[in-house]
Amino acid sequence: MKKQIRKADQAKIRQRKQIVLRMNFLFFSIFVLFSLLIFRLGYLQIVKGEEYSRELEKKEEIPVNTSVPRGRIFDRMGFVLVDNDPKNAITYTKMTSTTSAEMLKVAEQLAVLIEQETKRITPGDKRDFWILKNSKAATEKVSIKEQERLEKDSKLSRTELQKKINRLTRKRITDEEIDSFTEEELEVLAIYREMMSGYAYSPQIVKSGNVTDEEFATVSERLGELPGVDTTTDWERVRRSDNTILGTTTSPIEGIPKSRENYFLARDYSGNDRVGKSYIEQYYEDLLKGQKTIVKNIKDRSGRVVETKTIRQGEPGKDLILTIDSELNQTIESIVSDKLLELKRGPNTGELDRAFVVMMNPNNGEVLSLVGKQVVTNPETGKFEIWDYAYGTFTANHEAGSTVKMATLLTGYQENVVRIGETKIDEPIRIGGITKRSLFNQDSRVAVTDIEAIGKSSNVYMFRIAMAMADSNNSTEGAKRIRENAFDTFRQSFASFGLGTKTGIDLPGESPGLIGESNSIGILMDLSIGQFDTYTTLQLAQYVSTIANGGYRIAPKVLKEIREPSEDGEILGSLIQETEVNILNRIHSTDAEIDQVKRGMHYVYYAPKGTASNHFAGKDYDGAGKTGTAQAFSSGKSTINLSHVGFAPYENPEIAYAVLIPNITTKPGDHTAGAQNKIIQQAVDEYFKLKVKRAKEEISTAAEQPIIQAPKKESEK
Repeated sequence: MKKQIRKADQAKIRQRKQIVLRMNFLFFSIFVLFSLLIFRLGYLQIVKGEEYSRELEKKEEIPVNTSVPRGRIFDRMGFVLVDNDPKNAITYTKMTSTTSAEMLKVAEQLAVLIEQETKRITPGDKRDFWILKNSKAATEKVSIKEQERLEKDSKLSRTELQKKINRLTRKRITDEEIDSFTEEELEVLAIYREMMSGYAYSPQIVKSGNVTDEEFATVSERLGELPGVDTTTDWERVRRSDNTILGTTTSPIEGIPKSRENYFLARDYSGNDRVGKSYIEQYYEDLLKGQKTIVKNIKDRSGRVVETKTIRQGEPGKDLILTIDSELNQTIESIVSDKLLELKRGPNTGELDRAFVVMMNPNNGEVLSLVGKQVVTNPETGKFEIWDYAYGTFTANHEAGSTVKMATLLTGYQENVVRIGETKIDEPIRIGGITKRSLFNQDSRVAVTDIEAIGKSSNVYMFRIAMAMADSNNSTEGAKRIRENAFDTFRQSFASFGLGTKTGIDLPGESPGLIGESNSIGILMDLSIGQFDTYTTLQLAQYVSTIANGGYRIAPKVLKEIREPSEDGEILGSLIQETEVNILNRIHSTDAEIDQVKRGMHYVYYAPKGTASNHFAGKDYDGAGKTGTAQAFSSGKSTINLSHVGFAPYENPEIAYAVLIPNITTKPGDHTAGAQNKIIQQAVDEYFKLKVKRAKEEISTAAEQPIIQAPKKESEK
């Protein structure tokens, strides 16, 4: 018996030991866990605390649309081309906690203080407003039973079901109900829709531009009674020039384009921000847009903003100095417009509607003048009007004719099918039943040097180069392949000058030109004289610049400098950056070959039989160029294109230029007395006159004179 008791005591002792051991292990585990927790809290507070505080502050910091002025745009001489006009504005900023009812109340109060246009109200706006004003009646549009039936009959989620009910509600609002609003209610709606269109914490313009002084003062006095409302200064973008390459911006009403919404929102834009939507305004958006004010919102426990602190003040956009000489450009615009109207009033001009001129510095790519004009008929008056079409200089493609012959000759030198100084016989050539000839020589056999081939514009000389490259006497199976290689060789060589490829100008929407698909020997011959592929006027200007500067293809540019905003509005801001010269490539021609081609271009201007000698002989400046005529088609009709490229002075070129007048006439043989030569001669004359004038006034760049207003636009004259 005692033995059994002793065994029971021993079992209890062992059990107590196990319990003690387990308790000790449990306490130890708890100690370890608490130690880890304390260590983790210490790490988070001491080591990571500052980092997390910054992250929290970052989440509370938001960009605010404070209507920062965009950067201004100037020409190379300091003329203001695009400016900002300050306007009184009334804005509204909603919070995340703001309800529709609260916004409606503010809109009703504002409607008493200001007048608001109601033209932009849509039927959809009226439906939404009717629902807001008549919530009980709107609920009854879809009965409870119908809602239950929809819920049973469909497999829609709760959200999708509610959307379907909302659509039914909107659809069942009658026309009478939509048209039941009074003028006063419509004015409230017009204000309310503007308030609703903005994002939380981002001021949305309710009224701008036409805010009267009385409205501005009245609203300013009552800001305490109008939560979210503020009075401020807005900016209206104003162009001082008609030149379309300046581009346009969206309005606060348009906001960021829907097609690029994700792009802009990812870059901290607000939905109602104004952005560049074409040409310079679009291409240099990042520079022009300015920097918004950054604020930190201090919120209470309910999430309501109780204080706003400015972290960084907003800054206006950077000012841009263009390479364009607006005084020269405007003069050339007048020359082109006058000539275009004169031509249009003549016979056989049914297809004529445009003309282009580009003038640039061949040594650095700076575009001095970019002129495109279009003549249209006013449907009301029946009279001709001139519209700006400057962007057509790099978006519109046309056959250029004989102005490409320098590229053909240089390609011939490169391919060893013609030598410097070589003479060829110019005579009619019969190919595939068609006779091809030069304009200056219809039936004779005339010996022509390479210089004369440019100066007199020998088609046949270029035909023989093309035929030699295609090995036209080859009747083997490989003849087709050889011709295809000749097309590729021509186009690759032409592209090295800038023909048939994008020039690299700093503007959006540039066209590379159009490449034809045929590969016959006859078409190759046409290509050699500019009668097949099409090019832009800017390509022609880059091409002749490449010849003028000794063989370097330089990307044209319209931006000369980036500057800080002017501090006083009178003197340009400090220089940030000057755009660099962008050399794209060097053509595969020797200096001797390029010089020989230049001699041919000099012949064009000054030899008795040069195709433009009657326009440039006797001028104070010395230049060189090439005229062109091309057969083309427009609206199914056979037409003539006229072109001209050149540079001046001959020894040290300052300018290179191109003019193109497509579809100038529908009558074969009627070349309208060299209209393209007259335009460019007057344009070059004006350049050198302006140079002399500025030399006397000791003015050369924008940095040397104060900001001045641009010459009046054509529409203001």
